[in-house]
Amino acid sequence: MNVNEKQTTKDLSVNRWRLILGKASQQSLGFKGDEKQLMTFNEMDELLDYLYSHGDSDDIRHDTPKDRGDGEDRSGGLGGSQLTAAKWISRVRELFPKSTAEVLEKQALDEFHMAELITDKKVLESLQPDMGLLKAVMQLRHLMKGEVLETAKKVARQVAQQIASRLEQSVKRSTLGRLDRNERSPIHTSRNLDIKKTVQRNLKNYDKEHEQIMLKDIYFSSRVKKYNKKAVIIAIDESGSMLGSVIYSAVMAQIISKLPFAQVNLVIFDTSVVDLSGHVDEPAEVLMSVQLGGGTDIAKALSYCETLIKTPADTCILCVTDLYEGGSVSTLMNTSKNIIQSGAKLSFLTALDEDASPAYDKILGQKLADLGAFVGALTPDELGDYVGRMFN
Repeated sequence: MNVNEKQTTKDLSVNRWRLILGKASQQSLGFKGDEKQLMTFNEMDELLDYLYSHGDSDDIRHDTPKDRGDGEDRSGGLGGSQLTAAKWISRVRELFPKSTAEVLEKQALDEFHMAELITDKKVLESLQPDMGLLKAVMQLRHLMKGEVLETAKKVARQVAQQIASRLEQSVKRSTLGRLDRNERSPIHTSRNLDIKKTVQRNLKNYDKEHEQIMLKDIYFSSRVKKYNKKAVIIAIDESGSMLGSVIYSAVMAQIISKLPFAQVNLVIFDTSVVDLSGHVDEPAEVLMSVQLGGGTDIAKALSYCETLIKTPADTCILCVTDLYEGGSVSTLMNTSKNIIQSGAKLSFLTALDEDASPAYDKILGQKLADLGAFVGALTPDELGDYVGRMFN
């Protein structure tokens, strides 16, 4: 172990003790590390403080729009907390190891009254439906039942519709923006004027005396391109670390399925594969079917997707995953190679959300890229443009 590794290990040990001792020890024992590490541990400290220092107050038990302040995410260690119960649950799952997060979540629900979030329909109805709340609902769905579960499904539908409304038009513009010279447009604007066709069709009206073409018919082109039917197969890794990407993937599957050229198959996977193609136009149903956590068998999911290919040249497979394979890497590589060699397009989206800042297995990603697959993160807007380019 070199000097830097020893220092990193020492800093990690100090930071863990600092988290155990709490904010009261800040002056005598501060966090160690670089700027990124300090931000992470400060936020972890805020999350623990939110739970243990305010467990008996109303802050943790009620999460109404009035309590939310300006609604923006809190930065770790800066000023007063703007956390809500929903955001707390999401951030704990993201920052702490799975076993630790489960302990904190159980304490929050059993001892500090956060249970109202999943047992009281009125409390859930009072919350502003947004991404933070949807993430919390998905993470706690297995604990919900009856009217609370139905209210949670309503939250999922509302947030999915909000996302779809924001993204749908930009995706359609990306994929349907080219002119179709074979179809006349009912919209007569200069933007749609087909000059070449107009001149050709009016040459018979050439006035020799005045040496000019008399335009009797003016032609406009449709901006909707005609396509052969294309198959888009979307496979979503439902591991907890992919939560934001899971949400956007389900919504994007619905949007793409509405395009005139696309037929969409949708599957979710961990160590099992579930085909939800029948619910592709119901993203809320997809989201409420997700079982977060567990293992990941990308090879198994990709092998199933391969069976769905009918016309390889007209098929695109989008696998949304962080590439941390729990199954057979050799099977994954062989299946990927077969798909690419068949003529189908294969993409591994390591993140699909507004941030598009992934944490993924870069070594495996490079191996797949070397085979000819696309490997990288995209925002939802970029995905629409990407799908359009693949089939143009």
